[in-house]
Amino acid sequence: MKFYIRLYFISRFSPNVDCGDPLDKTALSDYTVYVYRNTVRGDCMHIVISNTSDLPIYVQIKEQVKEQILSGELEEDEMLPSLRQLAKDLKISVLTTTRAYNELEEEGFITSRQGKGFFVMSSSSNLIREQLIQEVEKNLNSAILAAERASMTDEELIKLLR
Repeated sequence: MKFYIRLYFISRFSPNVDCGDPLDKTALSDYTVYVYRNTVRGDCMHIVISNTSDLPIYVQIKEQVKEQILSGELEEDEMLPSLRQLAKDLKISVLTTTRAYNELEEEGFITSRQGKGFFVMSSSSNLIREQLIQEVEKNLNSAILAAERASMTDEELIKLLR
């Protein structure tokens, strides 16, 4: 199975890079790498790596892959790029991609299959389900606070939830 990856080094000297989707280039620095990968389903996977970020590169990779899994951009049983391929495309060490994938696996977002690679875990996975429930709780808390600011009654809020 082949992955087709377009790798762009975006800097202040190349502000008109067209990666197919809108990208806020104002947040990018001279050392930002933007990876645009067609998945098995023909969708796109985006990874933005910035050397000026306070986060280590493996955390940047991990958080972006996790967000794409939780949002449904990466579906269950979808194959991720190999450790070596991702490291090569991002021009980083294989140890960095290994650490990102290992932490994603420990957190229950991906699974490795011997001799085949890394795959997105099923959405019925307890850890993924727990993350999604936490996201719902966070959004509900925000909705409750907004309802209080709008002086809504409990009945009005419950009616909106149905």
